[in-house]
Amino acid sequence: MTYTQRFLQEACAIAGSIPEAQIHRMLQMLVEVRERGGRLFFLGVGGGAGHAGHAVNDFRKIAGIEAYSPSDNVSELTARINDDGWDSCYANWLRGSRLCEKDMLFVFSVGGGSIANNISMNLVNSVRLAEEVGARILGIVGRDGGYTAQVADEAIVIPTLSADTVTALVEAFQAVIWHLLVSHPMLRAREMKWESTAPAVA
Repeated sequence: MTYTQRFLQEACAIAGSIPEAQIHRMLQMLVEVRERGGRLFFLGVGGGAGHAGHAVNDFRKIAGIEAYSPSDNVSELTARINDDGWDSCYANWLRGSRLCEKDMLFVFSVGGGSIANNISMNLVNSVRLAEEVGARILGIVGRDGGYTAQVADEAIVIPTLSADTVTALVEAFQAVIWHLLVSHPMLRAREMKWESTAPAVA
């Protein structure tokens, strides 16, 4: 079997393994945060940071939820890293944004953060802050889900099928799942451009 064949087979297997009940619970919590006027903060590093910025656009425009990501403002983020350090940069940004119990964090991370291994501590400290203030926590993570999966209100853990496809498939399915959420009739508040112009499918 070629790498391409295996990658696509694993993608199909993962798609079939994602529990619909977890998707539904995430949808319900996202609807609730919109109804109570809360804000949605997307957090990620590396590819997750790219996803965060994209998701902010989608959830603001399509779902009508006020959404932000600390990695979208390079000037503030790098100033906080320089002055405060990497481990606290996101949490301090959230403090500056007055994160509160009406709000929600949504984490995109391959490992979910690990205190024991000192990995992605900026995500861990942000999730800890959310716990302190009573904000809800969602995540789409990989491997064992790390700290995010341990404490989140709901976290989908993308299964590991091969050691050499972990990051690629976790990050791919983060995008698949958030697009499922934001386009779902339960959450979608505005029609998307191409869908509104496409002919009806029988």
